[in-house]
Amino acid sequence: MVLADFGVSSPQLDKRERGFSFRADGPLDMRMDRTQELTAEKIVNRYPEGKLAEIFEKYGEERPGNARRLAREIVHARPFETTLELADFIKAKSRYSKMHPATRIFQALRIEVNDELGLIEKTLPMIPKVLNPGGRVAIITFHSLEDRLVKNFFKEASSFGEESELTIINKSPIVAGENELVSNPRARSAKLRAARKPLN
Repeated sequence: MVLADFGVSSPQLDKRERGFSFRADGPLDMRMDRTQELTAEKIVNRYPEGKLAEIFEKYGEERPGNARRLAREIVHARPFETTLELADFIKAKSRYSKMHPATRIFQALRIEVNDELGLIEKTLPMIPKVLNPGGRVAIITFHSLEDRLVKNFFKEASSFGEESELTIINKSPIVAGENELVSNPRARSAKLRAARKPLN
């Protein structure tokens, strides 16, 4: 059995000194591995405008025009040192929305800092190799970029008939029920996909 949870841990998110959240002031850090050199502060203050726009669109799923506009505004106003400084600036430069305007930008920075999608892409092909015949894998993701990688990998790994490495268990992802959301609101975006290694 393999169980993989690709989400960021709540204790990390809740520590302002780690710099993941725009709800409390902290350094623009966002490193999961605090020994690495790349931080969100270096990305925000050193990346060229075009590169910033690219990661905002690719990893934050911002609309292209909005990604380019925010990148341009940030480059003209930098340097930025803290999470609230950046978040408040983004909010001031954005139109009203139900979701905080900095949500997608912070997601994009975190993914870039930690190469999150690259690590997932490296991990997924290893899973069938470590499963015993009949063994199962369950993977929890927390945003569409992660879920798309898992969905496409399961689809490809199960597409070779008798030679398939995996058999998909649930075609649609399992999501949290209302009772769980009452006690754990962060589960709202969680999706679980499962597959099984064939016996033959």
